[in-house]
Amino acid sequence: MKRLLSLAILLISCTLAVAQGGYNIPITLKPYKNAYIYLGYYYGKMKALADSALLDANGKGVFTGKKPLDGGIYFIVSPKKEILFEVLIDKQQQFAIAADSATLPNNVVFTGSAENSLFQLYTRFTNQTGSEINSINASLKTAKNDKDSARLRARLKQLSDRMQLYRDSMIAKNPNSFLTALFQAMKEPVIPPAAKHPGGKYDSMYAYRYYKKHYWDGVSFSDGRLVRTPFFEAKLEKYYKELVVPNPDSIKKEVDHMLLYARSNTEMFKFLMVHFVQKYINPEYMGQDAVFVHLFEKYINTGQTAFFTEKYREHINKRAYSLMANLIGQPAANLELVDTLNKPASLYDIKSNFTVICFWDPTCSHCKEVVPKVDSIYKAKWKNEGVAVYGVMVDGGVDLWKKFINDNKLTGWTHVHQLPAQQKEEEAAGRPNYRQLYDVYQTPVLYLLDKDKHIIAKKLTYLQLNEVIDLKLKNKNSN
Repeated sequence: MKRLLSLAILLISCTLAVAQGGYNIPITLKPYKNAYIYLGYYYGKMKALADSALLDANGKGVFTGKKPLDGGIYFIVSPKKEILFEVLIDKQQQFAIAADSATLPNNVVFTGSAENSLFQLYTRFTNQTGSEINSINASLKTAKNDKDSARLRARLKQLSDRMQLYRDSMIAKNPNSFLTALFQAMKEPVIPPAAKHPGGKYDSMYAYRYYKKHYWDGVSFSDGRLVRTPFFEAKLEKYYKELVVPNPDSIKKEVDHMLLYARSNTEMFKFLMVHFVQKYINPEYMGQDAVFVHLFEKYINTGQTAFFTEKYREHINKRAYSLMANLIGQPAANLELVDTLNKPASLYDIKSNFTVICFWDPTCSHCKEVVPKVDSIYKAKWKNEGVAVYGVMVDGGVDLWKKFINDNKLTGWTHVHQLPAQQKEEEAAGRPNYRQLYDVYQTPVLYLLDKDKHIIAKKLTYLQLNEVIDLKLKNKNSN
């Protein structure tokens, strides 16, 4: 089936030489003529362009370049920006391709590339088997009874086993091929039957440990070719989502382990580093930004990421120094601001079991909705539980700030803002301001501190903060 390729394809330069003498790939592609076609490749989830070729009146053209292409799974793109079929690029980069779009993807002919000839055989097999699998999956949705469902599932297992047997056979016959490396990377661990578990009974933790231990069997983190495949990044994401304990210390250990093995391959090291930075600079779960700070301190700030652009490095540096000051479990930076009467009202002067810091702006539409709700739960519940609220006006102007406080009767809070003179003094001294210290670049932002002003939670909703407070109080009462 043809797949559409976006016109806005990301252009990523090829940097790792894997062959000598550049590449030369003549192609005949019917029925196209007098038009450009393209050679693209996968880069994790993205697709990028490596080269273009102008077909003549007979549909003939050539992809050629003085510098070798990086190894990986590439694809041919039609003048209509459709992905027509895939091509393996490895050390042999002097071969020819002939194809007719009317009979794709099963009838592509490769000359001079044994690797691609094997790949084409595999493609034909998977297309045929995959078609039957899709048909069975559709039938399962309309199965009339359990007997039919069981029969269909049994057939699905047969087809799945057949696919794996085919791959295993190709691996055995071609142990050193790129195709074998791809099959090994796609392979899923098979958990031993219950009879082989400790005690002869199914043990979910044993199954988990076995699956995790063997998840990367046959995969080399020094093989940069895997970066240019459509499945490696998905396999990587599955590992961290389903198999790695989501606390920062566990993640840091796994990340360091992978980066250590990837050091011998520039392309793999670069790919993993960017993947981990992007994943944990704005993490899915609170507290995992500690992983990004770890990456910054151990790798980025020690000169091991020369491949970052200057603009990206500047962005990384700013985010790192903002996040360093507000990691979960660390003492919160003191805020020496002034109240509505311009009198000093320091964060550390507040004595309470918990402190909620609310950074807000009276002109922010979301703040106008959230801040009164924070006040309601404070008066109805938090105040009696020893929770204080320290409200910081970020923007909006003093007059509108005071008006909103009065109109919404936000009593009981410690309301503060920063005087212009204080801000100028900080800037002159080169000290970070509260926006940097608390990573406040949008509003509202909520933090929860304990009685010693250590950060318990941050950037959650007021309802999520309430759940954390309930949990902390429950644990305290049970001790």
